[in-house]
Amino acid sequence: MKKSGLLLFAAMLIMTQSVLLASGSEENINSPKKGITTGADQTDKYLGYLKGKRVAMVANQTSIIGNKLSVDSLLSLGVNIVKVFGPEHGFRGNASNGARVGDEVDSKTGIPIISLYGRNEKPTKQQLADVDLVIFDIQDVGCRFYTNINTLEYVMEACAENNKELMIFDRPNPNGYVIDGPTLEDKYKSGIGIHRIPMTHAMTIGEFAQMLNGENYIENGKCRLKIIKLANYDHSMEYDLPVNPSPNLNTQQSILLYPSLCWFEGTIINEGRGTKSPFAILGAPGLKGRYEFSYKPVSIPGMSESPQHKDQQCYGIDLREYDTDKLRKSGQVNLGWLIELYNAYPEKDKFFPVNAQTGRATFDLRSGNAKLREQIIAGVPESEIRKSWEPGLKAFKQMRAKYLLYPDK
Repeated sequence: MKKSGLLLFAAMLIMTQSVLLASGSEENINSPKKGITTGADQTDKYLGYLKGKRVAMVANQTSIIGNKLSVDSLLSLGVNIVKVFGPEHGFRGNASNGARVGDEVDSKTGIPIISLYGRNEKPTKQQLADVDLVIFDIQDVGCRFYTNINTLEYVMEACAENNKELMIFDRPNPNGYVIDGPTLEDKYKSGIGIHRIPMTHAMTIGEFAQMLNGENYIENGKCRLKIIKLANYDHSMEYDLPVNPSPNLNTQQSILLYPSLCWFEGTIINEGRGTKSPFAILGAPGLKGRYEFSYKPVSIPGMSESPQHKDQQCYGIDLREYDTDKLRKSGQVNLGWLIELYNAYPEKDKFFPVNAQTGRATFDLRSGNAKLREQIIAGVPESEIRKSWEPGLKAFKQMRAKYLLYPDK
């Protein structure tokens, strides 16, 4: 092993993590010309380790080796996969946003599929009793309110409680260049935000797992980790996802706009659900006469059965051709669209709906605090709003740096 590889391995041991290095003999090192190689695709780094072990996988449709589901690939390579845990949208990724996904038996492989979305958020002691090792192989998109990082924490807690090792097949973060937005306050924790981090974190799943361990997020001790690193990756790289991460992130455009548009779900504005362009268009019936662009959300099985403003003509902004390089160059989420549509909406008291049961504005759960909503209502300039984020962003960046596996360039 090269000297640099040994130094990196030693550094990871200090953080009480076990990281499986992506370096090796010259014939196994991928040339940068070949592009990013995911952890899952580097089978020579982990197949030997899995031999003779009873394996459970946390996987969905993004869990691939080459162009084949990693569960199917590993089975064909002789890995003993005894069960699969599926996150939001299910193992095959065909469940709508927020839909309850039940346990089932996979029709193709006959393997039991256990849902981790709904009542059973993390594997139980009984579900892990016949498992020696768990593999986490899910594509993330780098946002606090994208629930894959919640699933990661729950799986790590279950592994720590039951003394099971967790292997992570690391994958690139398509929004790995941006750390931005307000930091979550504890009293605004919910199913769409449980971590005290900014809206976007610019970490891979492997890095995020190290942070959860290192910052003592994991209850009942630390989770034993083996991370199969990416090859030829740094956080500045663009990455086109080969598989849609969820039904409503169905284009690269929507994936890159998602950090800037998801908080509209806590407003009167429809963010494209109920169309074939979710997270790429914005609108509401109340904006008629203020914008020329219009569309009508409808029920779409498997994507959005009951979208906001269903069967009503919405007027607003078309971002399908927006140059997302502007976001990359700025290194920020776009706050301007939120301010613009609030100012344009005629009935401002209805722009931020309040949950009848909790009495809270649903927007606050996405922003992670009440302050952003209050600032927008008060007409605080964007520059001043961003200044209020800076202490949280600075603290997070300092903490994040301890857990990075790949350079920021």
